[in-house]
Amino acid sequence: MTGTGSDRSPRARLRALRPESFGADPTGARLARIRRSPNFADGIFQNPEPARRGPSGSSVEFAKIYFDKEGRTRRAPTGTIPVHPTTVADLARPPATGLRLTWMGHSGVLAEIDGHRVLFDPVWGERCSPFPFAGPKRLHPVPLPLAALGPVDVVVISHDHYDHLDLPTIKALATTDTVFAVPLGVGAHLERWGVAASRLRELDWNESTEIGELTLTATPARHFCGRGLRNRQMTLWASWAVTGPAHRIFHSGDTGYFSGFKDIGAAHGPFDATMIQIGAYSEFWTDIHMTPAEGMRAHLDLQGGGPGGVMLPIHWGTFNLAPHPWAEPGEGTVEAAEGAAQRIALPIPGQPFEPGAERLPDAPWWRAVARVPAGGWGGSGLTDGHGTPEAAAEANAEPVTGPSSGEPGEGSGRGAPEAARTP
Repeated sequence: MTGTGSDRSPRARLRALRPESFGADPTGARLARIRRSPNFADGIFQNPEPARRGPSGSSVEFAKIYFDKEGRTRRAPTGTIPVHPTTVADLARPPATGLRLTWMGHSGVLAEIDGHRVLFDPVWGERCSPFPFAGPKRLHPVPLPLAALGPVDVVVISHDHYDHLDLPTIKALATTDTVFAVPLGVGAHLERWGVAASRLRELDWNESTEIGELTLTATPARHFCGRGLRNRQMTLWASWAVTGPAHRIFHSGDTGYFSGFKDIGAAHGPFDATMIQIGAYSEFWTDIHMTPAEGMRAHLDLQGGGPGGVMLPIHWGTFNLAPHPWAEPGEGTVEAAEGAAQRIALPIPGQPFEPGAERLPDAPWWRAVARVPAGGWGGSGLTDGHGTPEAAAEANAEPVTGPSSGEPGEGSGRGAPEAARTP
């Protein structure tokens, strides 16, 4: 479904002049399908619960906080972020438990599940921006070259913002045989960047597709979309549930907290692992990004109301997108997990781990390269003890073997909204 054709109207000619990074607007059959969606009304996609997309409150107050010199200092690490030297050999060995996750930084995760390889929101570019010379720049290198990742069965995209849908990464993956699972409308961008329509699985909320023995379902999220001058809300955003013969996983994409997590959990859970957005939050956009406490609440909802599985915090640490201190999402997640007696994984970028293993990476590695809060590192129950980035990485490099004991608790702000970062 290309939705192209021989349209040479002034509007079509203007679209042809737009920067490649802006992607493409849905047209033709794709646009007709969007208009038929039950989630599309009044000319735009709607959220499952009302959500303000842009900054709320005083823009002057927001500017004071966001551009405050001391605040900007807190939003960056003090030293080099440790990165696990992921190798081809690391990923060539099948996971002993049948499920392995490798956090690549931000929202990117390679999930090896029941003999299949799923790559969520891959961003290998240096900046999450439409332009290579401006915009948020990554704070740590990618763990390994994209070409070294090996074959991927399906690339899953949550929405079309620049920190989740990266032009150079997609163009590189377009040269492979992988399938792309994307929310409704996002396929227009990918086709412009060289992905064949035959390799697209474009889904509305609660629609599913089969990839081998996996079932991928686009589930609701509370967010928004847009890459160009006009945020038209014409492409959908989604979270994703992936079900295999033996395991179930969930990726939140970007979302504010909403009651629908309970419905997703009832329909597709409980999950062996969830990948939950816990960074880039702020009091100025409370509806579209979750705090760590809200992320934990979402995880518990997905598990039926109580602790279960393993939660991997994502959408933090790689890009400076928010007024909150750089390390705050990690600290907040630790505190929320202890309060809920919930197992969490805290890998450094690039560190593979198996959610079903007895031991999870659990060291607060960020403390070695972050400014100590005014009140110290209290509240988490974990001691600091890691004086260098190397020591922090080593503390998380325990072997991951053996079945899980199943005991809960073992191992165990909002970012500048994307609309403010698009041209």
